[in-house]
Amino acid sequence: MTHLTKFALPAALVLLPTLASAQEADTTPLNEDIGFIFTTFMFLVSGFLVFFMAAGFAMLEAGLVRGKNVTMQLTKNMALFSLASIFYYVLGYNLMYPGDGWTVSGILGAFSVTGLEPVGLEGAEPDLTYASVGSDFFFQLMFCAATASIVSGALAERIKLWPFLAFTIVLTAVIYPIQASWKWGGGFLDAAGFQDFAGSTVVHSVGGWAALVGAIILGPRLGKYAKDGRVTPFPGSNLALATLGTFILWLGWFGFNGGSQLYMDTAGNVADISRIFSNTNTAAAAGAVAALILTQLMYNKPDLTMILNGALAGLVSITAEPLTPTLVEATLIGAVGGVIVVFTVPLLDKLKIDDVVGAIPVHLFAGIWGTIAVTFTNPAANILTQLYAIVVVGVFVSAASAVVWLVLKAIMGLRVDEEAEINGLDTTELGMEAYPEFTRS
Repeated sequence: MTHLTKFALPAALVLLPTLASAQEADTTPLNEDIGFIFTTFMFLVSGFLVFFMAAGFAMLEAGLVRGKNVTMQLTKNMALFSLASIFYYVLGYNLMYPGDGWTVSGILGAFSVTGLEPVGLEGAEPDLTYASVGSDFFFQLMFCAATASIVSGALAERIKLWPFLAFTIVLTAVIYPIQASWKWGGGFLDAAGFQDFAGSTVVHSVGGWAALVGAIILGPRLGKYAKDGRVTPFPGSNLALATLGTFILWLGWFGFNGGSQLYMDTAGNVADISRIFSNTNTAAAAGAVAALILTQLMYNKPDLTMILNGALAGLVSITAEPLTPTLVEATLIGAVGGVIVVFTVPLLDKLKIDDVVGAIPVHLFAGIWGTIAVTFTNPAANILTQLYAIVVVGVFVSAASAVVWLVLKAIMGLRVDEEAEINGLDTTELGMEAYPEFTRS
């Protein structure tokens, strides 16, 4: 072996990793791809978290209804999410995000089926300043499904399964996407300067308005309100499940609000996401504490169901603007949400509007408050514009929901008969009980 060979062999071995990396250079992301990759990844992870909220809604509702109706609530939650997943891509997504394809500019989006990029982006020219269509669709779908879940809990224990699912299809395919396009799709509310970061109005109040109209048309449960004005409490079947559901929703809300930053391509955006997480958590905690203290003062005992809904109301309240508040401001915004719940739950009872799980106080009333509260911390928000948007969305959703509910009532009937309601929807509508050992005994 020559001296040259002795030196050449080790040198070649040293250079091998470099040569290999040079051969693989074509697979290394370009700088312009990095933002696209990270934002897409953020949408997918945030979407996973918001998806888990479906389990939260299911557990919360299963815990707050009576044992004879638990299977029905679980069935509704499985079905509504599945239907939303199909009808949002068939019609809703492009109605909500029409791009340049508005049917009526700024008011009515595009009527077309959602299409994804080709496999491996073959032949496509993606917008590298944003994220993949698949990740955006997946993330936005979760918000749509959450809206339908809000309605499910309020109308529990007396509505038939199939009319409810028919309403879910219309809500997720048409009603929710149209009004969401007015803000998030670049429609006329967005042009007017309306501010709603993650959906106190666009998501939560929409579910609340639909639930309120449905509850009024459907009527209260049998025996809930006596002629002399007394309210008969119907305790839930499992407060452990309800508490689990609340914590799951709390967890999912980090994706709900954090993902709504929409970009994860700079250090500033990542810092803002962490700020959103912190404010979201603080508002939830403040809502729970406010409800804890207030129920102690009003009833001499803390009320767990109010505490659970207080946390959720705090979350709804901060959703319209989780970025600009300080921690102190987020605490105050969330605490007011908790107070709203404690006072509006009995208000609905006085009006004989039966909301089984407290969805209307949490999602509608706290959603309105959160939308107004944006003006306290975000200088871009105007109180008149915020109120204008609240009214526009409320009138549209209420009117559209009323039409659908009344049509379904005329065609299919909305409510189970008296015997079915007394015996429970699990056995009469489904023939399957959640707790057969207990209910049969």
